[in-house]
Amino acid sequence: MTPWRGGDCRRAFLIARAVGIDRAFGQLMPEDKVEAIRKLRALGEVAMIGDGVNDAPALAAASVGTAMGAAGSDVALETADVALMGDQLDRLPFVIGLSRQTRRIIRQSLWVSLGMVALLIPATLFGLKMGVAVLFHEGSTLLVVANALRLLAYKDASTKQ
Repeated sequence: MTPWRGGDCRRAFLIARAVGIDRAFGQLMPEDKVEAIRKLRALGEVAMIGDGVNDAPALAAASVGTAMGAAGSDVALETADVALMGDQLDRLPFVIGLSRQTRRIIRQSLWVSLGMVALLIPATLFGLKMGVAVLFHEGSTLLVVANALRLLAYKDASTKQ
């Protein structure tokens, strides 16, 4: 497997160099893409970005597969872990930041909801009225929903002015 094939590979290398990637591959057949991903995964985590049917096996083999949605095939969109619903690759940092924030909020919400249940079960066993326990539980549910709504205000660090 060589990193250069065909005339379009130079463009892949130039784009990779512009965004700080030191190794680029172009004009690879689907099986060559999968083989390249497997070799790179032996060294660590690998992200693959693609948009066509030929990219689907490599998207599945990568640690994280990202499909470009507007021009992407249905197979690539179904196979990928992440689907960008446009052709703007520069939105990828926003998607990564949003997913990390989503994970943090999910964890917070799980702790709040499980904590409330862990508190309310013994409290009702030791005399807390069922109606009051239900009110506390529903209050914690509203807190979880409000916590999730914070995602609507998420702004990427690169878009903050």
